[in-house]
Amino acid sequence: MRRVYTDSDPLIVGHLAEVLRARGIVCVLRNYYLSGGVGELPPNEVWPELWVEDNDDEAVARRLVDEVLANHDADGPDWTCPGCGERIEGQFAACWRCGHVAPSERGEA
Repeated sequence: MRRVYTDSDPLIVGHLAEVLRARGIVCVLRNYYLSGGVGELPPNEVWPELWVEDNDDEAVARRLVDEVLANHDADGPDWTCPGCGERIEGQFAACWRCGHVAPSERGEA
């Protein structure tokens, strides 16, 4: 068994576990519920960890994790909603005010 990722945010680690499982990689989450130990234990020792059961899956799992994280950081530029004129940050695919979907030239919708 090999650890392929750890982070302070359990939502990211959980999402990555689901990505790996969807690709048929058997994985295990460790320390997922240890955040209550912060203060008594070193913070990075209680971070959730993602492990793959089969050592042969480690390289593929790390590549998938890197791809997901790279895509997560690749937010588009801020945009102006054509429906109401509100300025929207690039990570959002729809306007928070009127629900209008981002213009298709952003590669979405």
